[in-house]
Amino acid sequence: MDDPIDPIEVVPVAGDRRRHPAPAHLTFFHGPMDCGKSTLALQVDHNQSRQGRHGLLLTQGDRSGAARISSRVGLCRTAVEVGTGTDVRLLVRDRWAAGQRVDYLIVDEAQFLTGAQVEQLAELVDESHVDVFAFGLTTDFRARLFSGTQRLFELADDVQRVQVVVLCWCGLPGLLNARVVDGAMVREGATVVVADTEPAAARAAPP
Repeated sequence: MDDPIDPIEVVPVAGDRRRHPAPAHLTFFHGPMDCGKSTLALQVDHNQSRQGRHGLLLTQGDRSGAARISSRVGLCRTAVEVGTGTDVRLLVRDRWAAGQRVDYLIVDEAQFLTGAQVEQLAELVDESHVDVFAFGLTTDFRARLFSGTQRLFELADDVQRVQVVVLCWCGLPGLLNARVVDGAMVREGATVVVADTEPAAARAAPP
């Protein structure tokens, strides 16, 4: 007869889980303009890095016009600019090949990603155990989902609306984005306009 197993022996000791890769996740934070997505992205990066993890910051079309993640409260970090033809898997694998660690990705302006790039992020999560934290707008000024946002809604393990309340000009919480030209809200024009809050603003949902 086998000796009984001491229950204490099967309980991992403190720190034991660090020897085994934990399941990675694709998390998408979304909301309207001015709700603090870039600020949150930099805070998440800070929280991850202070635990000894190594991250890679990605952006596309930052409001500053430079390859960085910048917030309206003055925070700023250098990032890698992602173009429409960039394979994000290669960005990570090239750094691994150079001997650099990449434990997680911070992806700002994720609404501008292509569907294929979102799928590449999901592949890094599932096959390489890289955590991905993506931050982006929910809809454009026509209240239509961006292509990157739509694919993130479809593939993300966790979808969270940024909880900072943005006020519409009417005083109600702003949930959608509007484009304002000469004081009037417009519904036609180019989907992508890289700039600061003007000429865009958050507006309340229609009644």
